[in-house]
Amino acid sequence: MTLAQDLLVAASNAGLTIATAESCTGGMVGAAITDIAGSSAVFDRGFVTYTNAAKMQMLKVKSETLDEFGAVSEQVAAQMAQGAVDHSDADLAVSITGIAGPGGSEFKPEGRVCFGLSLGGETTTETVEFGAIGRANVRNAATEHALGLLLKAALR
Repeated sequence: MTLAQDLLVAASNAGLTIATAESCTGGMVGAAITDIAGSSAVFDRGFVTYTNAAKMQMLKVKSETLDEFGAVSEQVAAQMAQGAVDHSDADLAVSITGIAGPGGSEFKPEGRVCFGLSLGGETTTETVEFGAIGRANVRNAATEHALGLLLKAALR
């Protein structure tokens, strides 16, 4: 079974519904989940919020948070994940915001991706440095990591 298939089984067994809030992956996590027949039993919706305006409008990310920390930050990832739960019928949400490349800066290098996970009123975050492995590879690695975060949460 794939990670997404394992996730659907675990979420179904736990009675959880899922939402995603994606920036640099552009909906790849939602696509991985909905590629599987029967995913509608646990997948509620996905938010693709590529711009800061979309993050604010759809997920209620605060402009002050974006101004202070930037879009690629654990603070924004936390607000994205919480916003996905707040603006859906889901119990569990993952968020992704990062620098897929090419590019980046000394302070926010290519391959840095921040994740948020919201379940039961608790939101956690983490940052993964995938490195300058190329845009497609960063996006694929971030998708797999997000599916893994959702799976761990569903298995708790």
